[in-house]
Amino acid sequence: MGTPAFAVPSLEAVARRAEVVAVVTQPDRPRGRGRAIGESEVAVAAGALGLTVIKAADPREDTLRERLAGLRPDLFAVVAFGAILTPALLAVPRLGAINLHGSLLPDYRGASPVQRALWDGLAGTGVTTLWMDEGIDTGDLILQRWVAIEPGDDAGSLAARLAAIGAPLLAESLERAHAGQAPRRPQDRAAGGYARKLAKADGVVDWGLDAIAIWNRQRAVTPWPGATTAWRERPLQILRARPEHRLAVGAPGEVVAADAEGIVVACGSGALRLLMVKPEGRDAMPAADWARGARIEPGARFATETRKETHA
Repeated sequence: MGTPAFAVPSLEAVARRAEVVAVVTQPDRPRGRGRAIGESEVAVAAGALGLTVIKAADPREDTLRERLAGLRPDLFAVVAFGAILTPALLAVPRLGAINLHGSLLPDYRGASPVQRALWDGLAGTGVTTLWMDEGIDTGDLILQRWVAIEPGDDAGSLAARLAAIGAPLLAESLERAHAGQAPRRPQDRAAGGYARKLAKADGVVDWGLDAIAIWNRQRAVTPWPGATTAWRERPLQILRARPEHRLAVGAPGEVVAADAEGIVVACGSGALRLLMVKPEGRDAMPAADWARGARIEPGARFATETRKETHA
């Protein structure tokens, strides 16, 4: 049971080591820049593997439970499915349901564990397999692996590495569960915290923060919703940046330098060098190229508010 690209390596790893009798995923939805209706990444991967695909609009429906019960599964393997499973559905597999989660539980339960680890500036994070219960990521732990967060990571690259590391961990957990040898380490439900889903507002750059905080948040919201500032009331997305430790460089949002390597912008403390940007309606480009075309000079200011569209 899974939906986005994060779940595809797990599907492939499990299919190599177990009999996958069905793949359950979210229905076809608008996807990509053109917003054309398309299948989930998991549905596409399952089709390539020749597996039966079930597209479940509402996992609470009895029809899904009855169909899965008819398959008499030993286990559910769940990765970023995108919906909460009911107690009745969790009771279907003979041995239980096992989830792969993108954090070292009990830290970062919830929808955005990868993004929140970057947002908080952690040096490392990881993946966890756990027995599913009626709570949100509160079940007994099975296996965990730690992963370093690299300076060049954003949410997209970190999620891809976690997916690759988590896939064989999930397959191993399923094999152990089938053999009756999977651990059950209870979580401390009072420990850790909840990683709420990101909102578009999380991507708005606050130049009053220190450079490290802005950099961490920029990485966390890339690729979605994107770190966005404003230049002459038009949005500019920051795709890649790095902090620079400078003293008394200027007012927050003020351009300190524009050179062949990019644009240096003053923050509440320190400065951030913009390396790759995406202007409104244009492709991604090196910040230095954009700066030349936009004639960015020291003393110019970036803002947090963009132009409001008006409609007759």
